[in-house]
Amino acid sequence: MLVPILAVVAFVKFGNGEPVKDPLPPAGDETAENYRRHVEKLKKKLPNTDFNIVVQPPFVVIGDEPEISVRRRSENTVKWAVDKLKANYFSKDPQEILNIWLFKDKTSYDKYTKEIFNDEPTTPYGYYSSRHKALIMNIGTGGGTLVHEIVHPFIEANFPDCPSWFNEGLASLYEQSAEKDGQIVGLTNWRLAGLQRAIRNKSNPTFKNLLATTRDEFYADETGVHYAQARYLCYYLQEKGLLVKFYRDFSKNSGRDKSGYETLQKVLGESDLTAFQKRWELFVLGLEF
Repeated sequence: MLVPILAVVAFVKFGNGEPVKDPLPPAGDETAENYRRHVEKLKKKLPNTDFNIVVQPPFVVIGDEPEISVRRRSENTVKWAVDKLKANYFSKDPQEILNIWLFKDKTSYDKYTKEIFNDEPTTPYGYYSSRHKALIMNIGTGGGTLVHEIVHPFIEANFPDCPSWFNEGLASLYEQSAEKDGQIVGLTNWRLAGLQRAIRNKSNPTFKNLLATTRDEFYADETGVHYAQARYLCYYLQEKGLLVKFYRDFSKNSGRDKSGYETLQKVLGESDLTAFQKRWELFVLGLEF
């Protein structure tokens, strides 16, 4: 559930529609000029006149849905997520303006990822591409993946040494999210069942092994357990009021604690993470989705 939050955005309508007045600062403002130049270049690359553009800093949102839908997604999902994530975690925006491409359904997503980016997506939902400086979404599957992917460029800008387990754990936490007491909170989601099954089968990794995975090792897991275990470790920290502290301490001390294992021990107040993991597993087995 996402709480709608209104935003002031720049909106550009193509085709037969008239442009909505641009509410960005007047010409001469450097930031506004950067966005205007970015939009002008972007307009030349659009596949057809069905696309609408919304400037929603630090992103530019492009979608082939009706204009009101693109605007609402920009305000109610993108701005909401950015504001809440920055309030808790991120002091820096991505260094460059990034595009968020919202394709309305699978047909559109498959067609334009090939036509615009020459990509063959490995996920039906969407992905973040540093190479293309873009978040590329099948928005027909819902906004959860969009919030997930928004986390990645902010991690890249604020915590460049972040290991994959925490990058994906934090992002996955917010793919099912809501607002509580003005804060973004992750909810239980579809990843829970697979993790509970792995715990019962004793096939999930130890935290020591999970946190030590390289990028390739983390993503090589085809069962989804790495993602799920990282997510529900973050979920546990959130529920104990420790997640923001863990992020801040880990990002500050990652030069000497690259995996986050020592920071996790300190934040939890646990010297024995093997014993903690047994309690955490009972916590996870008691969750419902």
